[in-house]
Amino acid sequence: MYYIYVLQSLKDGNFYAGYTNDLKKRLKMHNDRKIESTKNRVPFKLVYYEASLDQKDALRREKYLKTTYGRRYIKNRIKNYLDSLKILHRARPVE
Repeated sequence: MYYIYVLQSLKDGNFYAGYTNDLKKRLKMHNDRKIESTKNRVPFKLVYYEASLDQKDALRREKYLKTTYGRRYIKNRIKNYLDSLKILHRARPVE
């Protein structure tokens, strides 16, 4: 089984998409700064994932999610989560 995942950086709020055959291990690797492309953006939170039986299908899906249309798809899929972040952000007192 292969997992296509989207992480959100709790440091800068940006998203990162990837794929792996061991989702828990890969999330730990990201948060332990062992992935070069994300090591300066830790910590990360898993916000979305899909499963695929075939590695080539997972890679194709990962590449799609990194396109403009793919980013729109993800933002639509996790709309409620993103809306809840906006509510929390507005509810924080100004310092």
